[in-house]
Amino acid sequence: MTDTPKTPFEELKAAIHDYGEAAMENLVRCRALGHAISDGFLEYLGVTEDCVSLVPPHGPFDPRKDYGDKAFSFSEAPVIRLEPIVFGLCITVPHEEDSGKLWLRVIIKMAVSGGVFDVFAGHQPLIRVPLNFEGALKPIYDAIKEELLSVFAQELAVFNDSRYAEGIGFVPPEK
Repeated sequence: MTDTPKTPFEELKAAIHDYGEAAMENLVRCRALGHAISDGFLEYLGVTEDCVSLVPPHGPFDPRKDYGDKAFSFSEAPVIRLEPIVFGLCITVPHEEDSGKLWLRVIIKMAVSGGVFDVFAGHQPLIRVPLNFEGALKPIYDAIKEELLSVFAQELAVFNDSRYAEGIGFVPPEK
């Protein structure tokens, strides 16, 4: 029995089908990885209080709100595309001197690529994680920690730069 050649339209339909399957696989796998990163980062930090949450990658957010899938970039798209998935990971840290809290968001971008995940945590270098990522997330956690620390290191470097010795200060209120 011989295979009948496909018409150009059938070839196009097959390509669209394959694209749709790949886009959906990327979405489902990346969503699972995002939740695993959020769930595991708390343990990585060595804290018991709930201070890690998934938040939208851009715009204002409330770290106390449960965003569910709205924390992922695919939730904003009118159609599912085969593209990297982006989400925000928020870490809330209590002040030591008062009852306030500081929260920071790291934007994480990920995609299935060649049988692995390509992951970027903020401005950190590419991390490759196996599709079966259980027990393999420490490099991502390390990158998130480094990204958070770099935010403060950059701000402190500017503050401590002697060129700004006369340029940073607070004006006292008028009496």
